[in-house]
Parts: sequence; C-alpha cells; structure tokens
Amino acid sequence: MTDSGTSRHIEIMDGDQTIAVAEVMTCWGVAGTARVLVHTAPGHVRPGKRASLVDAVMDLPEVQASVRLEATVPLGDTELLERLRQRTLDAVVRPAGCTALVDAAIPLHGRPGASQEPGGETSAC
Repeated sequence: MTDSGTSRHIEIMDGDQTIAVAEVMTCWGVAGTARVLVHTAPGHVRPGKRASLVDAVMDLPEVQASVRLEATVPLGDTELLERLRQRTLDAVVRPAGCTALVDAAIPLHGRPGASQEPGGETSAC
C-alpha cells in the first residue's frame, strides 16, 4: 500500500539563473511528514535568497499541515540550515556525505486550530 500525498517543485531565481530548488513531498500516511530535498547552485548568492527557499517550502499549506519535517540540504549551507532551525522546532542536523539531514517538528501555527508561532510566541487568530 502506498501513502497518499502531494509533490511540489519550488525554484528560487536570481535574475534568469536558478539558484536553489526544492522537491517537496508530503506523506499523510506517515504521521503527516513533509520530506524536502534541496539543491543549490554553486557560487556566491546574495544573502537571503536561499533562506527564501525555506520560507517558500514552509509556507506551503501541505507542509504547514504536517507534523514532521525531514530535509536533505547541502552540508555547510549555513543560511539554509539556520532558516530551517528558525522555522521548525527541535531540529536535529546530522551530516551524511556532502549533505545534512534535518529532522524537526513543524510548529503548530500552520495547522488548523493552533496559534503558536516559532519562538514560542502566540498570535491572535
């Protein structure tokens, strides 16, 4: 039996050049887990551009409705890793070859009936 879920492809551009890509798959049959595979272009990229990829992924309704995040990102990409830590809870990062594996909880603020935001702050709904 296969898990039902959705798959998305997100690209971040700088002018006409693709600088970062995320493949996002949400699996409802695995306790609401969002799996993300990130690829980035080599070389210098303006600060904040890679973080915007994390924001685009985390703002997807199907990711916000998930409970867990499993991400594979380039090892050493501190901007991506820091933004993932900011947007998730209890993030654990492990090196695996030339990538980093991130396991984390997704904050409740994106799920129906919840009002907690990252950092423990509450928002008025």
